[in-house]
Amino acid sequence: MASDLPFVEYVLEQIQENGRVHFKRMFGEFGFYYDDKIVALVCDNQFLVKPTEAGKSFLGAYEEAPPYPGCKPYLLVSELLDDREKILQLVQITAAQLPPPVPKKPKPPKKPKVSK
Repeated sequence: MASDLPFVEYVLEQIQENGRVHFKRMFGEFGFYYDDKIVALVCDNQFLVKPTEAGKSFLGAYEEAPPYPGCKPYLLVSELLDDREKILQLVQITAAQLPPPVPKKPKPPKKPKVSK
């Protein structure tokens, strides 16, 4: 089951901070980026945050679940979405623990077509 766009937009509203958060469609679901670091996923209308030691410590008690079959478990935090302050803080803590994104390699310039 794919996630509903209204749910994804609600998640974005809850974790948006001065334009630092955006999402992208990924494999029929959605990935959320904070300062260009992927910090969370929405799969089957569930909000899952990448697990970090700091994030687990912040939550205290937490539930883990894989976003999709074969994936490592993430922190399942859908029930926190109505607590904007807490969910935003979790996303910020998680982003701070993640390494910076790997810069993309520039694409080589296209060769001009030669007509015969």
